[in-house]
Amino acid sequence: MSADGFWLEEFPVAVTVTDAQGTILTMNARSRTSFEDDGGAALIGTSVFDCHPEPARTKTVRLFEGRAPNHYTVRKNGQRKIIHQIPWYRDGAFAGFVEISIPIPDSLPHFDRDKAATDD
Repeated sequence: MSADGFWLEEFPVAVTVTDAQGTILTMNARSRTSFEDDGGAALIGTSVFDCHPEPARTKTVRLFEGRAPNHYTVRKNGQRKIIHQIPWYRDGAFAGFVEISIPIPDSLPHFDRDKAATDD
């Protein structure tokens, strides 16, 4: 992690960053631990496409082609997580994706901010 991203290394969610070609550029500590069985830190410099079996590989290729955010939930090792895959840009040009994996409880409260504050 760079000096500017010092806070990210121990941030308690998994953060993985790729370039526009799908090469993994960096992984914070939680990401390296999360993907330890797949190589952990050794995944840095490899293709994110090679990390996924079908049909996930094809979905990942389409994600990069479409360059649109993608969000979903999973359960891994008994822990429910929400995954955010969000494109990042450098000087206005597509530069790759950031994947953020956040552990979440099975049940979450939902607050409708479009309603009056007294309705929550």
